[in-house]
Amino acid sequence: MTHIVAIAVVPALLLIFYIYSLDKIEKEPTKLLVKLFFLGGLTTVSAMILELLGDALLKSAEGVIPTALYLAIDNFLIVALVEEGGKHFVMKHMTWKNEAFNYRFDGVVYGATASLGFAAFENILYVLNYGDSLAPTRAVTAIPLHCIAGVFMGHYYGQAKYMKDSGNEKKASYYMTLSLVVPILIHGLYDFLITSSQNPDGEMYGLVFLVYIIGLDIVAFCKVRRYSKEDTAV
Repeated sequence: MTHIVAIAVVPALLLIFYIYSLDKIEKEPTKLLVKLFFLGGLTTVSAMILELLGDALLKSAEGVIPTALYLAIDNFLIVALVEEGGKHFVMKHMTWKNEAFNYRFDGVVYGATASLGFAAFENILYVLNYGDSLAPTRAVTAIPLHCIAGVFMGHYYGQAKYMKDSGNEKKASYYMTLSLVVPILIHGLYDFLITSSQNPDGEMYGLVFLVYIIGLDIVAFCKVRRYSKEDTAV
Protein backbone atom coordinates (compact mmCIF):
# COMPACT_ATOMS: atom_id res chain seq x y z
CA MET A 1 0.00 0.00 0.00
CA THR A 2 2.84 2.42 0.88
CA HIS A 3 4.48 1.61 -2.45
CA ILE A 4 1.27 2.44 -4.35
CA VAL A 5 0.74 5.73 -2.50
CA ALA A 6 4.35 6.78 -3.14
CA ILE A 7 4.09 6.06 -6.87
CA ALA A 8 0.84 8.02 -7.08
CA VAL A 9 1.80 11.01 -4.93
CA VAL A 10 5.51 11.71 -5.55
CA PRO A 11 5.06 13.34 -9.02
CA ALA A 12 2.53 15.79 -7.56
CA LEU A 13 4.79 16.64 -4.62
CA LEU A 14 7.76 17.26 -6.93
CA LEU A 15 5.71 19.77 -8.93
CA ILE A 16 4.54 21.51 -5.74
CA PHE A 17 8.15 21.87 -4.58
CA TYR A 18 9.09 23.33 -7.96
CA ILE A 19 6.29 25.93 -7.87
CA TYR A 20 7.13 26.69 -4.23
CA SER A 21 10.79 27.30 -5.19
CA LEU A 22 9.65 30.00 -7.64
CA ASP A 23 7.96 31.97 -4.86
CA LYS A 24 11.02 34.18 -4.35
CA ILE A 25 9.81 37.14 -2.31
CA GLU A 26 7.94 35.63 0.63
CA LYS A 27 7.25 31.93 1.13
CA GLU A 28 3.71 30.82 1.94
CA PRO A 29 2.97 29.25 5.35
CA THR A 30 3.54 25.49 5.27
CA LYS A 31 0.43 24.85 7.36
CA LEU A 32 -1.75 26.68 4.85
CA LEU A 33 -0.28 24.77 1.91
CA VAL A 34 -0.76 21.41 3.63
CA LYS A 35 -4.42 22.28 4.22
CA LEU A 36 -4.84 23.33 0.59
CA PHE A 37 -3.25 20.09 -0.59
CA PHE A 38 -5.48 17.83 1.49
CA LEU A 39 -8.68 19.80 0.98
CA GLY A 40 -7.96 19.91 -2.75
CA GLY A 41 -7.53 16.14 -2.56
CA LEU A 42 -10.83 15.67 -0.77
CA THR A 43 -12.68 17.37 -3.62
CA THR A 44 -12.13 14.13 -5.55
CA VAL A 45 -15.03 12.74 -3.48
CA SER A 46 -17.47 15.53 -4.37
CA ALA A 47 -16.23 15.39 -7.97
CA MET A 48 -16.98 11.67 -8.26
CA ILE A 49 -20.50 12.14 -6.92
CA LEU A 50 -21.32 15.15 -9.09
CA GLU A 51 -19.80 13.57 -12.20
CA LEU A 52 -21.86 10.41 -11.69
CA LEU A 53 -25.02 12.52 -11.39
CA GLY A 54 -24.08 14.60 -14.43
CA ASP A 55 -23.29 11.54 -16.54
CA ALA A 56 -26.60 9.94 -15.51
CA LEU A 57 -28.49 13.01 -16.72
CA LEU A 58 -26.45 13.20 -19.92
CA LYS A 59 -27.14 9.53 -20.73
CA SER A 60 -30.65 10.48 -21.82
CA ALA A 61 -29.11 12.42 -24.71
CA GLU A 62 -26.85 9.58 -25.86
CA GLY A 63 -27.61 8.71 -29.47
CA VAL A 64 -29.82 11.80 -29.80
CA ILE A 65 -27.08 14.42 -30.16
CA PRO A 66 -23.86 14.06 -32.20
CA THR A 67 -21.04 12.16 -30.48
CA ALA A 68 -18.68 15.15 -30.57
CA LEU A 69 -21.26 17.37 -28.84
CA TYR A 70 -21.99 14.64 -26.29
CA LEU A 71 -18.29 14.35 -25.45
CA ALA A 72 -17.87 18.13 -25.32
CA ILE A 73 -20.73 18.49 -22.82
CA ASP A 74 -19.37 15.63 -20.72
CA ASN A 75 -15.76 16.78 -20.73
CA PHE A 76 -16.20 20.55 -20.45
CA LEU A 77 -19.50 21.08 -18.60
CA ILE A 78 -19.43 18.07 -16.31
CA VAL A 79 -15.90 16.79 -15.64
CA ALA A 80 -13.83 19.97 -16.07
CA LEU A 81 -16.41 22.28 -14.49
CA VAL A 82 -16.90 20.03 -11.45
CA GLU A 83 -13.21 19.34 -10.84
CA GLU A 84 -11.88 22.85 -11.46
CA GLY A 85 -14.83 24.34 -9.61
CA GLY A 86 -14.04 22.24 -6.54
CA LYS A 87 -10.38 23.24 -6.53
CA HIS A 88 -11.31 26.89 -7.04
CA PHE A 89 -13.78 26.80 -4.15
CA VAL A 90 -11.15 25.37 -1.79
CA MET A 91 -8.50 27.86 -2.91
CA LYS A 92 -10.78 30.90 -2.54
CA HIS A 93 -12.33 29.76 0.74
CA MET A 94 -8.93 29.12 2.32
CA THR A 95 -6.91 32.08 1.03
CA TRP A 96 -8.91 35.08 -0.21
CA LYS A 97 -8.99 36.82 3.17
CA ASN A 98 -5.83 35.20 4.52
CA GLU A 99 -3.18 37.76 5.48
CA ALA A 100 -0.52 35.55 3.86
CA PHE A 101 -2.04 36.35 0.44
CA ASN A 102 -0.06 39.54 -0.13
CA TYR A 103 1.73 38.92 -3.46
CA ARG A 104 0.29 38.05 -6.86
CA PHE A 105 2.41 34.90 -7.26
CA ASP A 106 0.91 33.58 -4.01
CA GLY A 107 -2.18 32.83 -6.09
CA VAL A 108 -0.13 30.57 -8.36
CA VAL A 109 1.21 28.68 -5.34
CA TYR A 110 -2.31 28.27 -3.94
CA GLY A 111 -3.87 27.20 -7.24
CA ALA A 112 -1.14 24.68 -8.01
CA THR A 113 -1.16 23.23 -4.49
CA ALA A 114 -4.94 22.68 -4.38
CA SER A 115 -4.89 21.26 -7.91
CA LEU A 116 -2.00 18.90 -7.21
CA GLY A 117 -3.73 17.74 -4.04
CA PHE A 118 -6.63 16.73 -6.26
CA ALA A 119 -4.24 15.12 -8.77
CA ALA A 120 -2.48 13.11 -6.05
CA PHE A 121 -5.70 11.75 -4.54
CA GLU A 122 -7.12 10.99 -7.98
CA ASN A 123 -3.90 9.23 -8.92
CA ILE A 124 -4.08 7.04 -5.82
CA LEU A 125 -7.58 5.94 -6.89
CA TYR A 126 -6.40 5.20 -10.43
CA VAL A 127 -3.39 3.19 -9.28
CA LEU A 128 -5.47 1.23 -6.77
CA ASN A 129 -8.06 0.38 -9.41
CA TYR A 130 -5.89 -0.15 -12.48
CA GLY A 131 -2.44 -0.99 -11.12
CA ASP A 132 0.83 0.90 -10.92
CA SER A 133 1.61 0.34 -14.61
CA LEU A 134 -0.58 3.37 -15.26
CA ALA A 135 1.44 5.63 -12.95
CA PRO A 136 4.27 6.58 -15.39
CA THR A 137 1.79 7.68 -18.06
CA ARG A 138 -0.24 9.76 -15.62
CA ALA A 139 2.96 11.27 -14.21
CA VAL A 140 3.63 12.97 -17.56
CA THR A 141 0.03 13.67 -18.61
CA ALA A 142 -2.74 13.95 -16.01
CA ILE A 143 -0.65 15.27 -13.10
CA PRO A 144 1.05 18.03 -15.14
CA LEU A 145 -2.38 18.87 -16.60
CA HIS A 146 -3.80 19.51 -13.12
CA CYS A 147 -0.71 21.52 -12.20
CA ILE A 148 -0.96 23.67 -15.33
CA ALA A 149 -4.67 24.31 -14.80
CA GLY A 150 -3.82 25.28 -11.22
CA VAL A 151 -1.05 27.65 -12.33
CA PHE A 152 -3.38 29.56 -14.66
CA MET A 153 -6.16 29.46 -12.08
CA GLY A 154 -3.81 30.92 -9.49
CA HIS A 155 -2.36 33.52 -11.84
CA TYR A 156 -5.73 35.06 -12.62
CA TYR A 157 -6.75 34.66 -8.99
CA GLY A 158 -3.68 36.67 -7.97
CA GLN A 159 -4.58 39.31 -10.57
CA ALA A 160 -8.10 39.46 -9.12
CA LYS A 161 -6.69 40.02 -5.63
CA TYR A 162 -4.39 42.77 -6.94
CA MET A 163 -7.30 44.55 -8.65
CA LYS A 164 -9.56 44.12 -5.64
CA ASP A 165 -7.01 45.66 -3.29
CA SER A 166 -6.40 48.46 -5.83
CA GLY A 167 -10.11 49.34 -5.71
CA ASN A 168 -10.90 48.15 -9.24
CA GLU A 169 -13.90 45.89 -8.58
CA LYS A 170 -14.77 45.46 -12.27
CA LYS A 171 -11.31 44.18 -13.18
CA ALA A 172 -11.24 42.02 -10.05
CA SER A 173 -14.47 40.33 -11.11
CA TYR A 174 -13.12 39.87 -14.64
CA TYR A 175 -9.94 38.15 -13.45
CA MET A 176 -11.84 36.06 -10.90
CA THR A 177 -14.03 34.78 -13.74
CA LEU A 178 -10.94 33.96 -15.80
CA SER A 179 -9.45 32.10 -12.84
CA LEU A 180 -12.23 29.53 -13.24
CA VAL A 181 -13.00 29.67 -16.97
CA VAL A 182 -9.42 29.27 -18.24
CA PRO A 183 -8.70 26.10 -16.19
CA ILE A 184 -12.03 24.62 -17.30
CA LEU A 185 -11.11 25.19 -20.96
CA ILE A 186 -7.60 23.76 -20.51
CA HIS A 187 -8.90 20.71 -18.65
CA GLY A 188 -11.95 20.21 -20.85
CA LEU A 189 -9.94 20.19 -24.07
CA TYR A 190 -7.46 17.71 -22.57
CA ASP A 191 -10.29 15.30 -21.65
CA PHE A 192 -12.13 15.85 -24.93
CA LEU A 193 -9.06 14.93 -26.98
CA ILE A 194 -8.40 11.81 -24.90
CA THR A 195 -11.97 10.51 -25.06
CA SER A 196 -12.28 11.37 -28.76
CA SER A 197 -9.05 9.50 -29.52
CA GLN A 198 -10.60 6.32 -28.10
CA ASN A 199 -13.26 6.23 -30.82
CA PRO A 200 -12.68 3.90 -33.82
CA ASP A 201 -11.75 6.87 -36.04
CA GLY A 202 -9.94 8.80 -33.34
CA GLU A 203 -6.30 8.55 -34.50
CA MET A 204 -6.25 12.23 -35.47
CA TYR A 205 -7.43 13.23 -31.99
CA GLY A 206 -4.62 11.17 -30.47
CA LEU A 207 -2.06 13.09 -32.50
CA VAL A 208 -3.63 16.43 -31.63
CA PHE A 209 -3.62 15.41 -27.96
CA LEU A 210 0.11 14.69 -28.09
CA VAL A 211 0.82 18.09 -29.66
CA TYR A 212 -1.52 19.76 -27.16
CA ILE A 213 0.04 18.29 -24.02
CA ILE A 214 3.61 19.00 -25.18
CA GLY A 215 2.71 22.56 -26.20
CA LEU A 216 0.84 23.12 -22.95
CA ASP A 217 3.83 21.94 -20.90
CA ILE A 218 6.18 24.31 -22.73
CA VAL A 219 3.87 27.32 -22.50
CA ALA A 220 3.12 26.71 -18.81
CA PHE A 221 6.80 26.28 -17.94
CA CYS A 222 7.64 29.62 -19.59
CA LYS A 223 4.61 31.40 -18.13
CA VAL A 224 5.11 30.31 -14.53
CA ARG A 225 8.73 31.43 -14.57
CA ARG A 226 7.65 34.78 -16.00
CA TYR A 227 4.91 35.14 -13.37
CA SER A 228 7.54 34.52 -10.69
CA LYS A 229 9.89 37.18 -12.07
CA GLU A 230 7.08 39.75 -12.42
CA ASP A 231 5.66 39.19 -8.94
CA THR A 232 4.46 42.27 -7.04
CA ALA A 233 2.59 42.96 -3.83
CA VAL A 234 -1.21 43.09 -3.97
